[in-house]
Amino acid sequence: PHRTELYEEPPPGCWPIVYSPDYNITFMGLEKLHPFDAGKWGKVINFLKEEKLIADDLIVQAREATDEDLLVVHTRRYLNKLKWSFVVATITEIPPVAFLPNFVVQRKVLKPLRTQTGGTIMAGKLAMDRGWAINVGGGFHHCSSDKGGGFCAYADITLAIKFLFERVPGVSRATIIDLDAHQGNGHERDFMDDPRVYIMDAYNRYIYPGDGFAKRAIKRKVELEWGTEDSEYLQKVHTHVEGALNEFKPDIVVYNAGTDILDGDPLGGLAISPQGIVKRDEVVFRASRSRGVPVLMVTSGGYQKRTARIIADSILNLHSLGLLGRDGPACALGTPSLHSVVTDCARDLSNLS
Repeated sequence: PHRTELYEEPPPGCWPIVYSPDYNITFMGLEKLHPFDAGKWGKVINFLKEEKLIADDLIVQAREATDEDLLVVHTRRYLNKLKWSFVVATITEIPPVAFLPNFVVQRKVLKPLRTQTGGTIMAGKLAMDRGWAINVGGGFHHCSSDKGGGFCAYADITLAIKFLFERVPGVSRATIIDLDAHQGNGHERDFMDDPRVYIMDAYNRYIYPGDGFAKRAIKRKVELEWGTEDSEYLQKVHTHVEGALNEFKPDIVVYNAGTDILDGDPLGGLAISPQGIVKRDEVVFRASRSRGVPVLMVTSGGYQKRTARIIADSILNLHSLGLLGRDGPACALGTPSLHSVVTDCARDLSNLS
């Protein structure tokens, strides 16, 4: 496999939180034609800075995935299709994009999505090194190797997992826990016949994409009714996340943490409160970290202005509960890895000097 810049070591003092200002989509107000808040990623970071959890130099700067990186999963034919503005307009559901010159589309729409995709790939390696990682963007779960849709132009979840399988020794099993309101048909199609990947997916059964073929790849299918509320939802998530991790022992959990389950989301059709979302993320992190399984979280869908605040609150909650520790509760349960012992020693020495 080629050497990729996406796997270069970040400075050791960094939090495994991945972001770049290039994530945000802004051009002449066209982004407002989609119900998506196209600047939500930057807002999450600003809230975390206000709360003094992070600073610019303490987060990992995402880098754009190159064609060479994308070809680890995508077909050349698919990447060539994205050179047509009308194809990108269809995928992103922003019709006027069809009338823009493709160089504008590449720079203003696809580059942010490629940078978020690079961020997810980077976060995969970080999660293995640090026990957890959060890409403030990503989670493009409707895109597969040769087809985009539903605002998803690159298959970042598939890419992160394939990169880990190919380039990180000892990673041969992955579990995807997809809790976005929509079915994650992209990664499902990509891993359809791959016994190394276990997929749990909880989604509103009546909305997009309703991909019956892709459903065959789901090992744990939690089909929700319109207007599902907190108590039923959290009970189901808890039961099935625990069940999934007991049934299949992965080397990494990829957690697709869509906030479009929020009550009032125009596309999700569920009725979960902000507190319910924070609790949901806690359930997934607790289950993964208590088993010593690294977790990579991506933020995925979420189409209301208030979702950025909820994502930030969730990260602050995970931190306050000690679930984002250096090696998390897993350290207390198992013996710390030699690597973490060595780096902790080095850190203590540098603090003394």
